[in-house]
Amino acid sequence: MRLARLSGHGDGRFLLIPLDHSVSDGPITTAAGFHDLVHDLVAGGADGIVVHKGRARLIDPQLLSTCSLIVHLSASTVHAGDTDAKVLVADVEEAVRLGADAVSVHVNIGSDTEAAQLADLGTVAAACDRWGMPLLAMIYPRGPRMTGLPSPELVAHVVNVAADLGADLVKTVVASPSERMAEVVASCPVPVLVAGGADSRQSLPDFARTALASGCQGLAVGRRIFTSPTPRQVVRELADIVHGSRTDELTLSPTRLAGVL
Repeated sequence: MRLARLSGHGDGRFLLIPLDHSVSDGPITTAAGFHDLVHDLVAGGADGIVVHKGRARLIDPQLLSTCSLIVHLSASTVHAGDTDAKVLVADVEEAVRLGADAVSVHVNIGSDTEAAQLADLGTVAAACDRWGMPLLAMIYPRGPRMTGLPSPELVAHVVNVAADLGADLVKTVVASPSERMAEVVASCPVPVLVAGGADSRQSLPDFARTALASGCQGLAVGRRIFTSPTPRQVVRELADIVHGSRTDELTLSPTRLAGVL
């Protein structure tokens, strides 16, 4: 049931908005502005948002009446000696108590702490199995042993690591060349979502179309949305691409909006 809820349109495609950057990089907006940001993302048609456990407790539950909550379990900051190292800072039981629809874990393959991160992914996957909680693995080829652009063979290896260790969904980078991303998707037994990243050489809508054309089942884009002056409009356009064109934006019902506007 939780996995079905993650795809808000019931088509097996996903538009997820990570907002966990406040731990890694610092605040993404003001404390008061976070409420408005989440409202815009939901109204624009996001299927789910990704936040850490403390931030999840601060979100008005009515905002999530049509949008899934994914609690991110791992963390690091830009101030660490090894920014590729990730540690668990929450567990599945906490996410269950918060009413989460899924949890996510970040793993950097090729980092100095790869072994510990893989162990953490396996531990979380086992807990997800006990609780019936979907697991999104945010897994990347990233570290001192990863040089150059990510080849299709490398990205295929990375996403299959996540699938083999129990992930239900995988978020990763686009392979280079992007035309071969279809090979990555074909290799993976679970849905592959691509990260939006900060590369502005290709517009976000064009990036989305290219990813979906390769067989990816969705996007997980944060920075290029929450730094936009019009996040609702950006999300609406991406939702139309991911789920098919609609005549109007997805809005909360008047009853649900009454308590949050």
